[in-house]
Amino acid sequence: MSNHLRTQSLVFGIPWPELNEGLFYSDVVPHSDSELTLIDFYSRKYKNSAPLQGWLQRIQNGQISVDGRVVKDPNTILSGDSVLVYHRLPWKEPDVPHLLEVLYEDDDMVALNKPSGLQVLPGGLFQQRTVLTQLCWSVKKQNSTLNSQETHPVPVHRLGRGTSDNQLTSVTWTLMCVGYWCVRHGNRKAERSGTRKISKIYRALVTGILVDDKVIINQPIGIVRYPGVAKGLYVASPSGKPALSKVEVLERDEKQNCTLVQVEIESGRPHQIRIHLSFIGHPLLGDPLYIAGDQPRCFDPELVDESFAQDGGYQRPTNPVPGDCGYYLHAHQLVLSHPTTNEMISITAPLSSILQTSDEANGSLGSMSVNSAN
Repeated sequence: MSNHLRTQSLVFGIPWPELNEGLFYSDVVPHSDSELTLIDFYSRKYKNSAPLQGWLQRIQNGQISVDGRVVKDPNTILSGDSVLVYHRLPWKEPDVPHLLEVLYEDDDMVALNKPSGLQVLPGGLFQQRTVLTQLCWSVKKQNSTLNSQETHPVPVHRLGRGTSDNQLTSVTWTLMCVGYWCVRHGNRKAERSGTRKISKIYRALVTGILVDDKVIINQPIGIVRYPGVAKGLYVASPSGKPALSKVEVLERDEKQNCTLVQVEIESGRPHQIRIHLSFIGHPLLGDPLYIAGDQPRCFDPELVDESFAQDGGYQRPTNPVPGDCGYYLHAHQLVLSHPTTNEMISITAPLSSILQTSDEANGSLGSMSVNSAN
């Protein structure tokens, strides 16, 4: 991708390798942990990564080195300041799309259409198959002379993996969304002063018929323990952080018992729209996790699956998790102040037919557009 204003469509992406490169995690043993055994160190500090038996397996596989030497004895006594390295072996990540569409690009930022199913940043099973990886590969290929600081993308707005309808992305691009912003040479002064503002408007298809034309949801969002989600699950919680969503009904479908809505969020809590709409009794159509009511589907904070996979880590949970796809949510429009010029940039992503109103489906209102104004 070249460093100039680009508003016409450009699709790019490299097919994913069969296996990723694995990961290396380093630790320096604090003096307070000296005299601990190798298995005690890992099973206590990283119990969310693998159960005790899983860490034993990893050690015996030769996946851990101490001061540059592979150690297979789990009862090895550690010394303070020793350097530990755990090698997570390469694995085949789940199949996901690899193509991305550029909606806007200039010297400072690029906006991409993200297909449903593709994760934005590394996490969990997805360490290589992400938007970030494809963008870094593209920048490196186009301009290998740029230094790492200049070419490292910084996300300004990102989406959950399943945002947009994953059922049709294999055959059409119309369901992709404005999924990722990158600031390459951002205005740090503006960032520090807090003058930059992003307006985020989504389309969603929810279950049931919303009676009120407009609904404001200000339910706080917090974290609870949940099997299969190491950092916890975000849910509606009175003790959580403030969150505000403005919901506007666009069209009601009595026959299908669903409602097409527009949602503007003034905060950016994880899974905010999914949580807020389920909280008021109208979860996203097809959402496998957040259902109507105060608690997610299959919620049992005491249930912990201690089984582990071939690499020693936990098995993928059988209950729904936040990354599961299937719901109808589309990041339709972003409006932000340009990081360098301070112009207001508005970028609108194409809508799928199922997320269009009747008037839009009969006209051209669902097409992609890019606008700027002083």
